[in-house]
Amino acid sequence: MDTPERFDAALKRLAVALEKLEAATERRLKAEALRANLEEELAVMQDDRGRLAVELDGALARTLSLEATNEEAARQLSGATAAVKAVLSALEEES
Repeated sequence: MDTPERFDAALKRLAVALEKLEAATERRLKAEALRANLEEELAVMQDDRGRLAVELDGALARTLSLEATNEEAARQLSGATAAVKAVLSALEEES
């Protein structure tokens, strides 16, 4: 093989190697972009999770408060019912 043929073969190998390098670089850039998108989505989901946790804590606190209020209302209603029954009983005895 003479020098021009070897030079042409080397140029072809170089061109193939450059094409492979460009393809690998493109794949790498796409993978990095995908990773960046995934990291951004993960950050958004973590923010949502934190917000939802705060909302859940608030909802649980409101539930406990409502349960306590309900129990107090039930106690007061029971006392009022007993008072009404006592008044009605007294009225029946007078009649």
